[in-house]
Amino acid sequence: MEGSVDNVKLTVQRDIAMADEKLSRNAAPFIPDVRCGNGYDVHQLEPGDGVTLCGVFIPHDQKLKGHSDADVALHALTDALLATCGEGDIGDHFPPSDMQWKGAASKIFLEHAAKIVRQHGGVITNADVSLIAEAPKVGPHRTQMRENIAASLGISVDRCSVKATTNETIGFVGRREGIAAIATATVVYGLYHKGVTGEAP
Repeated sequence: MEGSVDNVKLTVQRDIAMADEKLSRNAAPFIPDVRCGNGYDVHQLEPGDGVTLCGVFIPHDQKLKGHSDADVALHALTDALLATCGEGDIGDHFPPSDMQWKGAASKIFLEHAAKIVRQHGGVITNADVSLIAEAPKVGPHRTQMRENIAASLGISVDRCSVKATTNETIGFVGRREGIAAIATATVVYGLYHKGVTGEAP
C-alpha cells in the first residue's frame, strides 16, 4: 500500500526543525474574541421617599422618575451587555410605551440582556458600574449592590464592581436634579480564527 507524502519521517534534528518551521508557517493563530460594551443612563429626581440603585432601595427625600423602577445603574449595565453582541439598547427590548413594564424591577431587563448574550455564545466575565450622584451615599450599600448584580448575571461577586462619585455640585447632578450611571461589561465570545484578513467570521 502506497504511503502519503505528507507523512514525513522525523529522524534527525534537522527533520524536526523543518517540521516546526512548516507548522509555524501554515498555522493561523486563534484570537480571543473579547468584547467590551458601554452603557449610560440618567433619570430625573423628584420629591419622594427613596431611590433604587443596583436593585437596592435606599431611603431618601427624592425618588427617580421613570417608567420602570428607574434604576439607572441596571439600565446602563443592560445597555452595556447588549452592546457586546449588537442587540440594540434597553428601549428596543422594553419600550417605555409598553405598560407591562410600568414600575417593573430593572433586574428583569438585566437578566434578559444576560440571556441574550449567552444565546450568542458569550460568557460574561466582568461588570462595572459607576454611579454619579450627590446623594444618597452608595458606600453602605455597595456589597448588596454587587451581590445583586452577580446574582442577575450568574457570575461571582469579585467580577462585579460598583463605584460612586459626586459631580462636585456642578451640572444637573450637582444640583440634585438627577442621577447618572456609566457601565462597562466584558464578555468573551470564544475564539476566532485569524485568517488572511484578520477578521472574525
